[in-house]
Amino acid sequence: MDIRYSAHPEDAKPHTTQELRKEFLIDNLYSPDEVKAVYSHVDRMVVLGVYPVSKPLSIDSGIDIWKNFGTQFFLERREAGFFNLGGPGICSVDGTSYDMDLRDAIYITRGVKTVTFQSKDQANPARFYGVCAPAHQSYETKFITKGDAVKKHLGTKETANQRVLSQYIHPDVVKTCQLMMGLTALEPGNVWNTMPVHTHERRMEVYTYFDIPEEQAVFHFMGQSDETRHILVKNFDAVISPSWSIHSGCGTANYAFIWAMGGENQTFDDMDTIPTKDLR
Repeated sequence: MDIRYSAHPEDAKPHTTQELRKEFLIDNLYSPDEVKAVYSHVDRMVVLGVYPVSKPLSIDSGIDIWKNFGTQFFLERREAGFFNLGGPGICSVDGTSYDMDLRDAIYITRGVKTVTFQSKDQANPARFYGVCAPAHQSYETKFITKGDAVKKHLGTKETANQRVLSQYIHPDVVKTCQLMMGLTALEPGNVWNTMPVHTHERRMEVYTYFDIPEEQAVFHFMGQSDETRHILVKNFDAVISPSWSIHSGCGTANYAFIWAMGGENQTFDDMDTIPTKDLR
């Protein structure tokens, strides 16, 4: 498991491009028939890439549970959310199987002992992206299709940020301890997400970008509002956003991303918006 420690904003200011990428970028998250995990000390969130091509994979494959969590099993004191970003797949939770198509999601509650993932077609494998957060109690595991998500149409053509925000793991859809996740897709011809930018001192956030064409990229903006930085991301890359950092992106073509949040509350609109004219 890759361990990422918390960074103070003053410490991050002098970082070079490579230092920023090492600290905040999560790339190469998917490898055939492996589970890859990144443990961030920012709110103790874990980002997972599960890529079952020729065999089923357990959520704890290759992970030393006691060393990393001090528990007997992965979700003993944690909750998790997973999206399928590939071909048709199956997620099995304590013996109950859920068929997951592209952009379907599942919330898995605390206390679940076994979670496995597999692809239905080796030639078109499923690709599961997950985020896991500490949890203080158990609720109910819930499968959420893309049709079940609460959709919000945001932005304008004039500001090149027309997009559809879909809330999947959200209080309006499923009860969780702290984890919230959703998917935002930009309309063709639009390139900006989350503008005007914001921070939320009470929560951290992780973005994972997908549907980025092979020859295109997204410039993910981060840092404090008066001294912004950027990280260039490619398809399936993720970025860790501490509470002090803005998180926004501009692509060379339209794209989609999954956002995941954890922290003090689940009030989606609890954010500190920063006027664009005040950015530096």
